[in-house]
Amino acid sequence: MEYRLIIDVINLVHQFELENHKEAVYSDDVEGFKKWVCSTTIEPGIVAEPKWEGKENGRSLDSVINTFIVHMNRYAKYYSKSAINGSAFSTQEDFIYLINLKAFGAMSKIELIKKNVHDKSAGIQIINRLIQNGWAEQTHSEVDKRSKVIQITPAGIDVLEKQMEKIRKASQVVTGNLTYAEKMDLIRLLSKLDDFHHSIYCMNVEIPELLDVAYSRLS
Repeated sequence: MEYRLIIDVINLVHQFELENHKEAVYSDDVEGFKKWVCSTTIEPGIVAEPKWEGKENGRSLDSVINTFIVHMNRYAKYYSKSAINGSAFSTQEDFIYLINLKAFGAMSKIELIKKNVHDKSAGIQIINRLIQNGWAEQTHSEVDKRSKVIQITPAGIDVLEKQMEKIRKASQVVTGNLTYAEKMDLIRLLSKLDDFHHSIYCMNVEIPELLDVAYSRLS
């Protein structure tokens, strides 16, 4: 019986290697193999529930997800502070705004603020700080000369490049010990969640009505 079990396991591993070689959905190790086994044995439509603190006392999965998101945001801020320690940057928002300007090019103040999901007053303060430091400048739009846009300056590119190695390290640390396949899954889930919330954010709903408007869109 034990010998037959070993043969079955070897055949299962062989099947995993064949299927995973075609699409490389799972990592090529024990963790990837375990995830493949779970995905191929759990009945369609049935999701295995993980354990979480307070579950036995009725704590909801929405509460758990919210807590984890808040915690992840705080962890990321800790690493960002370490990444800019000793640099010319005073906050993580400074280099995030510069990264967006470098990656996406010149844009209006409102476009830049919305891309970073800030309220207008906080975003304007960050942009003004970048301009005062000489890292960004306001110029006339090449598309519409009547409009003004914000763009990164050579000095902004230089100060950003000096810190990019640490910033990249911070980004890698935040994603922790997730495998490549898990990161892909997480991107898909977070993209769906971001699309939902971004559509509400772009509605510019006043704070007193925001929760009711957002809740109504759940259905």
